[in-house]
Amino acid sequence: MPNVKCHLPLQFFANISSKVRMRNALLNCLMVLTVLLLGVSHTLHAATNQAALNKQYPKQDLSQLNAKVVEFLQTQTVGYPGKVTVQAGAIDPNLKLAQCQDVQVFLPAGSRPWGKTSIGIRCTTPSAWTIYAQATVNVVAQYLVAAVPLAQGRVVIAEDLLFQSGDLTQLPAGIFTDVAQAQGRIVNISMSAGTVLRQEMLKVSPVVQQGQTVMITSSGKGFRVSAEGKAMTKANEGQVVQVKVASGQVVSGIARPGGQVEVVF
Repeated sequence: MPNVKCHLPLQFFANISSKVRMRNALLNCLMVLTVLLLGVSHTLHAATNQAALNKQYPKQDLSQLNAKVVEFLQTQTVGYPGKVTVQAGAIDPNLKLAQCQDVQVFLPAGSRPWGKTSIGIRCTTPSAWTIYAQATVNVVAQYLVAAVPLAQGRVVIAEDLLFQSGDLTQLPAGIFTDVAQAQGRIVNISMSAGTVLRQEMLKVSPVVQQGQTVMITSSGKGFRVSAEGKAMTKANEGQVVQVKVASGQVVSGIARPGGQVEVVF
């Protein structure tokens, strides 16, 4: 309880009854004491309520949330090439989060487990809350660069390609990580040795050329037929191409490597 002192100077009692002045001074002191006591009582009551709330809903351990984020991203990146490392960013320690019985980690719209990304963390019970944290996913693996200068129109062979190692998340989209992905493609723009190869730099070489004689095949349950025809357009693998057969009829099929056209009924 605060130590309250009331000072009553002698001048205060001059020319009036000392008893009346003494009584008024004592009343003033009592009023001050009452106000102070009420304040102390209110403070104690508030502290008791806060302690009760803290006991009912303990504070969430933020390190557990970081661990959940890392675990979530490690699951999301299974199948990535090379070595994957995940680092969860620090969560604001000033956040007052109730301890969660079932933490749920999710990727917000527009986010992906690649490079610097945003991760959502939410709780539904016993107290609902949602926060967002930062994380970093690094993917160190091999990727393809031009081993020699490549001129426009050149068909890429294995000797034109060279592997380098680095963090794929820091490279442009559409890079090649396998020789089979780039070999046989046509150089779309001339480039110097050491250039990181991207899909827009190497276009797919057509497997069927216009005017080429192709073999049309069609198969089903218990039958398989084939016939020659002439391709009316060029086509990449998997594209639809029209072929004129000997009778003059035009049929459509799926272009396959080796001058094959697959007709599906």
